[in-house]
Amino acid sequence: MVMWVFAYGSLVWNPGFDFDERIIGFIKDYRRVFDLACIDHRGTPENPARTCTLEAKKGAICWGAAYCVRGDKEKERKAMEYLERRECEYDSKTIVDFYKEGDILEPAVTGVFVFTSTPDKVANKYYLGPASLDEMAIQIATARGPCGNNRDYLFLLEKALSNIGHEDGYVIELANEVRKVLESLTKEKAAPTDISRNSYMSFVHLAVAADS
Repeated sequence: MVMWVFAYGSLVWNPGFDFDERIIGFIKDYRRVFDLACIDHRGTPENPARTCTLEAKKGAICWGAAYCVRGDKEKERKAMEYLERRECEYDSKTIVDFYKEGDILEPAVTGVFVFTSTPDKVANKYYLGPASLDEMAIQIATARGPCGNNRDYLFLLEKALSNIGHEDGYVIELANEVRKVLESLTKEKAAPTDISRNSYMSFVHLAVAADS
């Protein structure tokens, strides 16, 4: 028994299951987008996180990692059960061809499955749809769930793609926008402290003047 799964999100840096082989490469005609809600890991139902899914786009490529599980049916079953539990927001599995760098014509592996999501808000309750860069950045900067911050997911993905030698311009642009939002929020939090300090100093001056 052989099972291959393509990773393009958190599975790239944190697969979480036993595997026998890992190959860096890409799939064709898909691109990575942050259009999927996460309400139980890095977000909540009230403030969902934005995590990545795949959007079909002719001519696009999406870099990531393909993991292979070899062995008996039980080993494959355990890996699949873990993945389906972890990737529960994805409502579909798509079979794709996987390519390695240096050979864009012949797939290195065929029959690779990948978790995908139906781009329909009615049919798929986890599908958020596209939004402006500003809107996504604010949501990602502020969302938090049991497994941590939404922003950490984005920053870890940015780092993981850099580590495999294939950065994603869209991920970098979004990550930089989130950093701007975080910087702005930090300044806003600091502002009341400055006001309080000024008010305190004014009070001190008035008190001193009254005593004199």
